[in-house]
Amino acid sequence: VVSSVTSSIGMAAPVNINTASAAEIAEALKGIGLSKAQAIVDYRQAYGLFSAANEIVFVRGIGDSTFENNKGDILVK
Repeated sequence: VVSSVTSSIGMAAPVNINTASAAEIAEALKGIGLSKAQAIVDYRQAYGLFSAANEIVFVRGIGDSTFENNKGDILVK
């Protein structure tokens, strides 16, 4: 409940990239729109769950700066 309220006012909120939908990821992380969020979901479905937050950089279109800007909000457990 808190994350959807926080997100609706434009602030990042912690999100589990192993369980969240593309829409939830896009809403929660800065600089990640729906297409990049869908790429995260597609990567997860193709290669399995992320074991560490920094593995998000393996997803095409997501680089180190995007990870750095969101690392406090990316959960994997």
